[in-house]
Amino acid sequence: MGRGKLRIYLGAAPGVGKTYAMLAEAHRRVERGTDCAVAFVEHHGRPRTEVLLHGLETVPRRTIDYRGTSFTEMDVDAVLARRPAVALVDELAHTNVPGSRNPKRWQDVEEILAAGIDVVSTVNIQHLESLGDVVESITGVRQQETVPDEVVRRADQIELVDMSPQALRRRMAHGNVYKPDKVDAALSNYFRPGNLTALRELALLWTADRVDEYLRQYRGEHNIRSTWQARERIVVGLTGGPEGRTLIRRATRLAEKGAGGEVLAVYISRSDGLTSASPKELAVQRTLVEDLGGTFHHVVGDDIPDALLDFARGVNATQIVLGSSRRRSWQYVLGPGVGQTVARESGPDLDVHIVTHGEVAKGRGLPVARGARLGRARIIGGWLVGVAAPVVLSLALTHTDADLGLANDMLLFLALTVASALLGGFLPALASAAVGSLLLNWFFTPPIHRITVADPMNIVAIAVFFGVAMAVASVVDLAARRTHQAARLRAESEVLSYLAGSVLRGETSLDALLERVRETFSMESVALLERAGGTEPWTHAATVGPHPARRPEDADVDMPVGDHLALALSGRVLPAEDRRVLGAFAAQAAVVLDRQRLVGEAEEARKLAEGNKIRTSLLAAVSHDLRTPLAGIKASVSSLRSDDVEWSEEDRAELLEGIEAGADRLDHLVGNLLDMSRLQTGTVTPLIRAVDLDEVVPMALGGVPDGSAEADVPETLPMVQVDKGLLERAVANIVENAVKYSPDGVPVAVAASALGDRVELRVVDRGPGVPDESKDGIFEPFQRFGDAPRGSGVGLGLAVARGFVEAMGGTISAEDTPGGGLTMVLTLRAALGGAPPPADLPAHAVT
Repeated sequence: MGRGKLRIYLGAAPGVGKTYAMLAEAHRRVERGTDCAVAFVEHHGRPRTEVLLHGLETVPRRTIDYRGTSFTEMDVDAVLARRPAVALVDELAHTNVPGSRNPKRWQDVEEILAAGIDVVSTVNIQHLESLGDVVESITGVRQQETVPDEVVRRADQIELVDMSPQALRRRMAHGNVYKPDKVDAALSNYFRPGNLTALRELALLWTADRVDEYLRQYRGEHNIRSTWQARERIVVGLTGGPEGRTLIRRATRLAEKGAGGEVLAVYISRSDGLTSASPKELAVQRTLVEDLGGTFHHVVGDDIPDALLDFARGVNATQIVLGSSRRRSWQYVLGPGVGQTVARESGPDLDVHIVTHGEVAKGRGLPVARGARLGRARIIGGWLVGVAAPVVLSLALTHTDADLGLANDMLLFLALTVASALLGGFLPALASAAVGSLLLNWFFTPPIHRITVADPMNIVAIAVFFGVAMAVASVVDLAARRTHQAARLRAESEVLSYLAGSVLRGETSLDALLERVRETFSMESVALLERAGGTEPWTHAATVGPHPARRPEDADVDMPVGDHLALALSGRVLPAEDRRVLGAFAAQAAVVLDRQRLVGEAEEARKLAEGNKIRTSLLAAVSHDLRTPLAGIKASVSSLRSDDVEWSEEDRAELLEGIEAGADRLDHLVGNLLDMSRLQTGTVTPLIRAVDLDEVVPMALGGVPDGSAEADVPETLPMVQVDKGLLERAVANIVENAVKYSPDGVPVAVAASALGDRVELRVVDRGPGVPDESKDGIFEPFQRFGDAPRGSGVGLGLAVARGFVEAMGGTISAEDTPGGGLTMVLTLRAALGGAPPPADLPAHAVT
């Protein structure tokens, strides 16, 4: 049994007609005798869609109860038991109700497909997982229901259901999408013309990319090498020379002449790293092509025409744009050039444009010599061994009586040639082979001291020597180059591994990253530059080292990162092969900078959210908790002023007592609100001094009813470093909270003890206690635990207490009381020496 086939109707927005098209397709298949069944279709009250359900068999849905409400979902078991040839499943990105067979509907569809049943489904472009951020930036709405792109890409058929924004808005205005009471709100929010146009473009582009995948797959399966000119794709061949900008702009104009044209700029470098390209010019050209909407590609290839043609055919290009050669006339003796070779071998399927420019026939730079990477000392040593050493060897052999024979003499000279190749590369070895041949001819082959060879066998020997010397030098030089490349690649891999590891570890130190750049490339200074726009001045986002560059143009090396960031290095000019690693560093620097700013923005957002939460809670407190005592005071005052009732002295006293109690309560609530406000704004400045706890605790217990709390504070305890006023307020709030939850007749215990360099004050109650997961939450502002009555406060007592204790350098935590209840533990710093402060110090903090 094979896997079923999936067909998806893709739309840009709700209401474009995906479900309608799916049901119409089902009717066509039923008319042709196909067994179709509706597994799940939601018509959303749209009459025309509902009519199409008539005549189609519907598989009963499954009812699921969740949080007291009944929901209906697709019954996968019933669909598998019914086993139609084609199942219709609407809304592929739908999230199933908890308790369903699978969390997501697309997972249900995967099961149905695995059972060999074909599925026809629908999905909107905004539900694709990869486009969630883009859609949110367009519409301002984050889609919670998404489907992985790969699920949709694997579909056997994808059909775009398209409709212009104006037509969709007219359809909505006629009531064909939403009910009349929702039309105005929808048209003015999500279904604005701009939103619909952007979503439509997303859907068209995504579908076009999927069509490209189908085309590439088909061409690969059928081994089709020729290009199919479905749309204009123009490849621009860059050399890193100044003519590249002209070529890019010319190619862009060509692409604009046809709808959907695309520009792909490609730079081909040799595998040995030899290049005459200007890294800075390549960076400018890369930025230019990306600004013009194209893409930049770096390809490695030793045969540049073949590599260029392979790239062009691989991307299904239709045109190639090349610049006229910068070679001088005499250089054509070496070959026809890249342009002529590409034009000759492109075939009939690729058009080649040769564009003239201002650098034609002005010459081009030669590749950087490999020896430049060996160091001056090694190059000099190679030339000395290759040229001077054969002369010294010849003098030594001619001034001794030993006759080693021509073969041994040749081996000695060959050893010098190999040594010069190891030290200085191919050119010193070539010179050594030539000098050695001449010296062998002059000193060791008859006739001596003449550039002639009498014996033909000696001629062959010298020729063989020269050939062997050249071959050995080439092999040695190639091995040295490969060793150099391997060492370089190993170093690059270590650097890239470090960057990858820093990403995985979430490192966010931009200065450390720039310092690593400076150390890796041996630079004097490194700066990350940024600017707000194309004409704005550059500013330093971060720098390391002395005298950092203020503009990319002032640096020895600059690496653009997007449009508004650049990494600028000062100290020396880097070779082209180092820019790959530098580009990775630059990209990582941009990521770290963005991460730092996102962390800062997240912290600011968190503070704003906390502030909004506190303001909301404050409004709730003002609207209820603060108005409750005010209402009591108002009622009592109105009663006393009423002339309709004759109040007795006892009644008057009771009303006045109620007024006083309400005022005290209101004063306590307002005091907590002011204290919380000071804590939030950071204006609490504790005056730390040595204080005895037995002076503070009794004063803190004065605000609770007599007999509701018992204190056990030994006089022998060391003094504590606190602000007396803040500590009194903190202890009073904690004790009041404990008394509120403690059972009647069971007093709250307040005990203190010394532990090393700190003093602990424990407030123990026998109330209901607090679960472990809620212990931290009780210290949040405006929090009430359990069934505390609304009139018992605004939930700031413990928050203020913790703020005051932490401001004094102490800590406060909640623990379970053995046998039931909650214990608040205040840990305070013990005073050194224990001597009381002078009596003229103020008793409270200055705020």
